Amino acid sequence: MSNAPRLRFLKGHGTENDFVIVPDPDGRLELSAAAVARICDRRAGVGGDGLIRVVRSSAHPEARAMAAEAEWFMDYRNGDGSIAEMCGNGVRVFARYLRRAGLVEEGDLTIATRAGLRHIHIAKAAGEPEGTSDEGTDGGAITVGMGNAVLPEPGPDGGITVAVGDRTWSARNVNMGNPHAVAFVDDLAQAGDLFTAPAVHPASAYPDGVNVEFVVDRGPRHVAMRVHERGSGETRSCGTGACAVMVAAARRDGADPGVTGRPVTYTVDVPGGRLVISERPDGTVEMTGPAVIVAEGELDPVWLDTALD
Repeated sequence: MSNAPRLRFLKGHGTENDFVIVPDPDGRLELSAAAVARICDRRAGVGGDGLIRVVRSSAHPEARAMAAEAEWFMDYRNGDGSIAEMCGNGVRVFARYLRRAGLVEEGDLTIATRAGLRHIHIAKAAGEPEGTSDEGTDGGAITVGMGNAVLPEPGPDGGITVAVGDRTWSARNVNMGNPHAVAFVDDLAQAGDLFTAPAVHPASAYPDGVNVEFVVDRGPRHVAMRVHERGSGETRSCGTGACAVMVAAARRDGADPGVTGRPVTYTVDVPGGRLVISERPDGTVEMTGPAVIVAEGELDPVWLDTALD
């Protein structure tokens, strides 16, 4: 007989960037990196690009200082079990879970993350009566205030470059609470299979690793991207990556809302769908897109025993 807890989980995605969601409101569950990697394994586990643990901010040591402003903390792990500061698609799925569980209402809320507070707006689904849960539906679109982009200046080793095979591109260093290297290419196929991380130089610019985005133009203020996410490989979407791409594209195109006082909006296509990203004159980057809960269940206690070892 197993002594493991009966662990409930849900599965959700935002533009096909998929996550295992583990409700743990009182912060009692300890998941090692190895356990997270096993749960996220697509053949031997549930499968996901990452795992989201839903914890009250007051119950988590990294979030207690934010508890007065945000009841809920998104404890996000990459698919290999490593800790990440932030996940843009993940935070939308996190908000969708809170709404589905009846823990928040549609409208505005604030969520705590390792990258700080994130302000969310959950739109009411078309035809949804006021005050009802969106359980069983995709709900309305979710907009996330992603904070301000930081564009570090080149270091003493010069600008950032990324390489795949014998091709090398200049890249823009953009930080959205987590690090990104954004490269504009002629064809997304030039990124290769993205099973392994592209080479990035200088490595010293990203001591904790980096997400690498490859971008092509689709039209005026409309781009498409592929991404290699550190700790996960190529994913179908990356919310912070789409924000980094939007800011890099805007600067390339000579648009800076902080200078002009006018907001700028780009459409960003990802393999798993479409996101709309805006930058405001105060520097706030907002991301709007879908978030869907597709399943829920319970991990087998015997299997979980071995995963937690």
